[in-house]
Amino acid sequence: QVQLVESGGGLVQDGDSLRLSCATSGGTFGRYVMAWFRQAPGKEREFVANINVNGVPTDYLDTLKDRFTVSRDNAKKTTYLQMNNLKPEDTAVYYCAAGTVFTVPAAIGDYDFWGQGTQVTVSS
Repeated sequence: QVQLVESGGGLVQDGDSLRLSCATSGGTFGRYVMAWFRQAPGKEREFVANINVNGVPTDYLDTLKDRFTVSRDNAKKTTYLQMNNLKPEDTAVYYCAAGTVFTVPAAIGDYDFWGQGTQVTVSS
């Protein structure tokens, strides 16, 4: 059973940066496509970014690709999401997910394992 634990969220101001981490245990990390999704209050969960097993290719929600960067360290079994120039509309719970197929566009159903989420709040 794959377990995912996100960390790095918090309260920041408009324009700040954060780096989220997703530590993975169980399974074989190098076989999993990893992704980040987010869910804002009252909204559906949406795709943020994904990354294939060896780090390429990656894909992003179009509106985020200039500010967010996804990466992974297979030796550390960890996935990262670097978020720059954060805006209040980025406020959400951010979830890490693991799946076996790299799809574009990514869908929630493509991912088999999920973390518990980490809250990111951006104040104006």
